[in-house]
Amino acid sequence: MSSDDKVVGRQDDLPLNAVLGSDLALSISDALRDDDPLVWVNGAFTRLTGYPPEDVLGRNCRFLQGADTDPVAVARIRTALDQQRAVATVIRNYRRDGTPFWNQVVISPVVDEAGRVTHHIGIQVDVTDRVESERVRDLEIDVPHQATARLDLLARISDELAQHLEYDDAVDTLAEIAVPALATWGFVAVTDDRGRFDRIHLVVADPDDRETARALADQDISWLSRAPKITEALTSGPGFVATPYAIDEAGLPGRTTPVQLDLLRRLGLGSAMVVPLRARDRVLGVLTLVAVDGFTADAVVTAAHLGRRAGLALDNVRLFLAERTAALTLQRSLLPEIPQIPGLDVAAAYIPSSRSAEVGGDWFDVLPLPDGAIGLTVGDVVGHDLRAAAVMGQLRSLLRSYAWEGSSPGRVLGRADELVRGLDIADIATCAYLRWRSTDDGAHVTYARAGHPPPLLRLPGGEVRPLDGGLSTPIGLEGSGRDEATIDVPVGATLVLYTDGLVERRDRGLRDGIAALTAELSGVPDDADAKAVRDRLVETFIVTHQEDDVCLLVVRRALPTT
Repeated sequence: MSSDDKVVGRQDDLPLNAVLGSDLALSISDALRDDDPLVWVNGAFTRLTGYPPEDVLGRNCRFLQGADTDPVAVARIRTALDQQRAVATVIRNYRRDGTPFWNQVVISPVVDEAGRVTHHIGIQVDVTDRVESERVRDLEIDVPHQATARLDLLARISDELAQHLEYDDAVDTLAEIAVPALATWGFVAVTDDRGRFDRIHLVVADPDDRETARALADQDISWLSRAPKITEALTSGPGFVATPYAIDEAGLPGRTTPVQLDLLRRLGLGSAMVVPLRARDRVLGVLTLVAVDGFTADAVVTAAHLGRRAGLALDNVRLFLAERTAALTLQRSLLPEIPQIPGLDVAAAYIPSSRSAEVGGDWFDVLPLPDGAIGLTVGDVVGHDLRAAAVMGQLRSLLRSYAWEGSSPGRVLGRADELVRGLDIADIATCAYLRWRSTDDGAHVTYARAGHPPPLLRLPGGEVRPLDGGLSTPIGLEGSGRDEATIDVPVGATLVLYTDGLVERRDRGLRDGIAALTAELSGVPDDADAKAVRDRLVETFIVTHQEDDVCLLVVRRALPTT
């Protein structure tokens, strides 16, 4: 039975059921076992491949390969997994009934705190229609050297667009590459959901014309909707093919302002093509090309190929961003508001990874307890998807319930682990739970860690002590027990709890990252409040292209006011 079969019908698992019932095929394999066998697949995997869970669990996913599967692509995947890095490729696979399909596969490793790859998470999408249509179009060429140049340009644009996680950046990249290769000048203009132009990026082949291009791009872009050829392209059907036409210079004064007309003439007029950027269900915008001396035949053919390919690529970026926004909204809705607690100065941050359409299971919690103690939690569910976020919400609720009863940290983690494994709620999660009780001299803290990196305590004067006791196995894995440790926190000390995304990167292991965090925390001024400490750590450790989600919780025993 797959994981999705076990939660159907439970009202409190609606977000999880929504993911498991989606069309995104997901799988998880166990990298610590021989042959990397599958240990979990969702319903979309079965719908894509035809294989039910009972036929695939315990097997390596090479059962999807067949006679026409490219061994070079298989070797590329194998090499990436051996090198413990993520891999993305398109490969010929076969369903259970023997029918072939083109499978876009993304496989990412999951690394534990010791740096071992413990699992592989796979995402698979049927892209047969896209691959076949691109092959047909790419074969419609008859001049070998032109064919090579055209394919190189199309491949470059596809590769560049696939790397962009922001829609506006992808639009700009398309214009920057396509226009100089095909025309004197031109632009990409895209519309919003109501079909109105909301962005234009104008590019010129001659650097001397850049100032003129910037001036035109800064004008009111409503003139685009008054251009008949642009309107024709926007409303065109799937069979539409863009062809060059002579620009009607006499009609321009009626559609543009004097300033716009002057700028258009300075850039140069002649022949133009308006290529619709066609997505799955609509035209997203247009690629408009202007060639003062006319277009070559190859430029016309290339532009036609490019419209469909670039439209799909932009649509992929748009859909990924929409999915990522929904996922982040779900995750943020599951994170708590920080309560006001007398005598404590608390600040927290959640920073999502910059990877498209991904969201993780990182969370933090601050819980005032009935007996006057404060429960502090930070944790991380394995995975980067809506399932991880939904499971995080369940696990956080479990920990809150057991903490509310007044149980010790080891007992809280132990009971949560029993229920998680008994009901198969989650896969693997790390967590640190601390029970903070304020005293006249500061605080007495009891804590336990389920495979989680050690919190750090900065003492007045700059010494930083790791809370490296109370360590046991992650939640979801069998272990020998849940140890606890204690520490006394003086007034003016600062406690920092974090998930591994703050300190661990591709070029820096967990141990080195914790050492860097320790050094940075040591340099914080004694009088820095929790918010100042949080902001300094975020500024130092969060990078532009953040690889992993981060939760950061800073707690300070406030100095008494005089």
